[in-house]
Amino acid sequence: MSKSVISSDKAPAAIGTYSQAIKAGNTVYMSGQIPLDPQTMELVEGFEAQTVQVFENLKAVMEAAGGSFKDVVKLNIFLTDLAHFATVNEVMGRYFQQPYPARAAIGVAALPKGAQVEMDAILVLE
Repeated sequence: MSKSVISSDKAPAAIGTYSQAIKAGNTVYMSGQIPLDPQTMELVEGFEAQTVQVFENLKAVMEAAGGSFKDVVKLNIFLTDLAHFATVNEVMGRYFQQPYPARAAIGVAALPKGAQVEMDAILVLE
């Protein structure tokens, strides 16, 4: 099985010892994205704006892999406040159509750089 690094300059550069995504066969394993603006590498302000930025960052890496939101089979969402769950659902509806991916939403104590939301995903490309 072939394994290759996927990266996009339209998403934030990795801030540690990881790749934005790894493609193994026809499966793409995406690293977590936080709401960093890829141009400034600063967090965007406001929870809804942070959620949109995370989806845009994921989208950029998906596109670099040759995929899109329709290829996502698993999405993990990490929230510092589960009270924002309804907002995540509303924003997610802008990016996904049925059939929706399997998903987990997990409350966490803290995220890198003080982000309020982080997401990672698994894609299967046709």
